[in-house]
Amino acid sequence: MNSEIPKSDSTDEVDLGHVFNAIGRLFERLLRFIGKVLKYIFSLIIHAFKAVIENFKIIATVMIIAAILGLAMELLLPKTYSSSMLIRPYFDSQYQVVNNIKYYNALISNKDYNMLSSIFMIDTDEIKKLQKFEIKYGPETENEQILQFDQFKKSLDSITASKLDFEDFIDNRSIYSASLYEIKVLAHQKDIFSKLEEGFSNSLSNVYSEMKMQKRDSMLAIQKENILEQIKQIDSLQSIYINVLNTESQSSKSEISFGSDGISMNKDKTNTKEFELLTQEIDLRNQLRSLEQQKVENDALFDVISDFQKIGHVEKRLLHRYSLVFPVLAFLLMCFIYIAVRAVNFARQYED
Repeated sequence: MNSEIPKSDSTDEVDLGHVFNAIGRLFERLLRFIGKVLKYIFSLIIHAFKAVIENFKIIATVMIIAAILGLAMELLLPKTYSSSMLIRPYFDSQYQVVNNIKYYNALISNKDYNMLSSIFMIDTDEIKKLQKFEIKYGPETENEQILQFDQFKKSLDSITASKLDFEDFIDNRSIYSASLYEIKVLAHQKDIFSKLEEGFSNSLSNVYSEMKMQKRDSMLAIQKENILEQIKQIDSLQSIYINVLNTESQSSKSEISFGSDGISMNKDKTNTKEFELLTQEIDLRNQLRSLEQQKVENDALFDVISDFQKIGHVEKRLLHRYSLVFPVLAFLLMCFIYIAVRAVNFARQYED
């Protein structure tokens, strides 16, 4: 029995040795593979750097020429000016706003300047200076975003709401969910923007939003009528209580009781009811004031927070900086040509 135990231990040690050797060989192959990849990447970088050094004069000359051509194009092409307007839509008129922006851009793309001229009531020659309309979310704080997120979560069931992330909500919001919009206009004429305001405002009216505002006004009128009726009833009750108080004050039969708490009069209960009526009347008048305020605040389909600036500022976008874009494109083109030439030479010499 004792002579068989060492043999079992030695067998286990041999098996473990084979396992560790196999793992060591696997890591060794992995390290060799990673080393070959790094060596290949390093060799590729060195070859590319060598090609740039060998053809430096050609590359520099082509890029300088491309930069000069790009600068000349920037100077010759008409400047692009931009101006922005901030609006706050009501009664779901944001749908009409977004659709109008798409419609204007479609008219510009189709060069339908007569239709644009009739919409904005501007001469056709000036309308041709328009380039593009853009719309996006207006300025908003993080607190406003959090409030929108909380309101949206309340509209969902508990399981879906628990899976919703704030960052995902902000990134995937629909343009129609904004409460404030920034409308940006690009044009080749720097003083055309203020001329667009009247036509833009007129084109935002739509039947659906107007009907929704009329329904709101009708509901407010009904609520106002009910509140006025309640106030009228309270005034009648107050008049009754005042008459009762006058009658009690003139009556010599007022009951006075003496007790441990002092002197008490039965007409105290009447005073308490009168105070409750006064409190109710104040609440109703506050509700009436709130209705009037709501109607005054939202008495249009949208509010213009900030008009277009009379003079637009020069729009400088990266893709329009041809003095930078052209050299980059020229360098990429030269790289493509170099790789293509090397590939053709390799294919020709492959059989040899």
